[in-house]
Amino acid sequence: MEKENQRLEASRDELHIRKMKLDYQEVCQCSKEVQALWDRKLSSPCRTKVQWDKEEIHSAVCQGVPKSRRGEVWLLLSQQYRLHHRLPQRQQPPETPYQDLLKQLTAQQHAILVDLGRTFPTHQYFSTQLGAGQLSLYNLLKAYSLLDTEVGYCQGISFVAGLLLLHMSEEQAFDTLKFLMYDLGIRRQYRPDMISLQIQMYQLSRLLHDYHRNVYTHLEEHEICPSLYAAPWFLTLFASQFPLGFVARIFDLLFVQGTEVIFKVALCLLSSHRGEILECDGFESIVDYLKSTIPTLTHSQMEETITKAIKMDISKQLHAYEVEYHVLQDELSDAPPPSEDSDRLDKLEKANAQLKKQNMDLLEKLQAARLKIQTLESSVESFLSRESKMKHLLRSLEQEKASYQKTIERMRSSFAFCLKPRPCSHS
Repeated sequence: MEKENQRLEASRDELHIRKMKLDYQEVCQCSKEVQALWDRKLSSPCRTKVQWDKEEIHSAVCQGVPKSRRGEVWLLLSQQYRLHHRLPQRQQPPETPYQDLLKQLTAQQHAILVDLGRTFPTHQYFSTQLGAGQLSLYNLLKAYSLLDTEVGYCQGISFVAGLLLLHMSEEQAFDTLKFLMYDLGIRRQYRPDMISLQIQMYQLSRLLHDYHRNVYTHLEEHEICPSLYAAPWFLTLFASQFPLGFVARIFDLLFVQGTEVIFKVALCLLSSHRGEILECDGFESIVDYLKSTIPTLTHSQMEETITKAIKMDISKQLHAYEVEYHVLQDELSDAPPPSEDSDRLDKLEKANAQLKKQNMDLLEKLQAARLKIQTLESSVESFLSRESKMKHLLRSLEQEKASYQKTIERMRSSFAFCLKPRPCSHS
């Protein structure tokens, strides 16, 4: 009987943690028919061995993914992707088991520990210092830093890993993180040289020029390049600034569309806010709007952004602009500047790299400060509400006290009257 009670208690704890993890508002909620479709797919015995039609899978994802089974769906999508696309042997990650990696020490420990408190600091699962959520996140980041020694640990990965942990177990999250980093190639943007991120920023700038020329011109006039506002979008896959339900929906599409979806969402966000961006008339006001206001999307704006992103196709442009970037770089390297200019260029590049790092650090501090302010504002509202209730209760008690005092006065008067000696009557 005691063992049964322990199992029941463990089951309750597991359900509580699962509920805590999935505590976010769902975007593009799927219908009962779509839920039933995913139930059938997830219960198929051949799902990890037989290739399914890619268009059918893509269509199902576009219709929606049930929050309660999102982790299972992501695992299924990664398995199906690997059945269709096999990485060359030299590009595959090492096969070291997760538990073996956890037994090792990482040189990235300090950087990982510093970022634990900055990753989803207001989410209940991660908010407790060195609680269950933070410990799982530490394990996952440590294991990946040991697996991928070239990348190790880089700011931004913690948000990607954190979102995976909200939907699956540690080991499942580790395998899915490997899939995103290696199979989908996201690890390239975290390499020390960050060339991939520079290419992405160039591609976004060119796409903005193609799709929204007025916004592109406005930002250029104020010397605002994509790295000033979009670098965190790419490095954290939108997870550091945007609502969790919105980010989870982007991840759904990421598993079937690859990194193209990040560009599409970025373009849709800039498009839907273009009027307000054009109204901002200074460097600081524009950057503040891009970094602070755009992420505060309404539910309908989130759904509209996802719907628009699904319909876009920019794969040809992305490929063309990547080639264009490399051609430009080759031309620059073929025409070396004089040594004096070269030294100046080196200094500028170093200064630019430092500024980018400072920008990321400041952005994280700003994000942490904003979250802290939100928490404090919530606490103040709670205190004010409690104070109001206490004042109301105090008034009620004072009225009750006054009522009791009047009753006591009446009773005293009655007793006094009863005890007052009466004159004897003479016959």
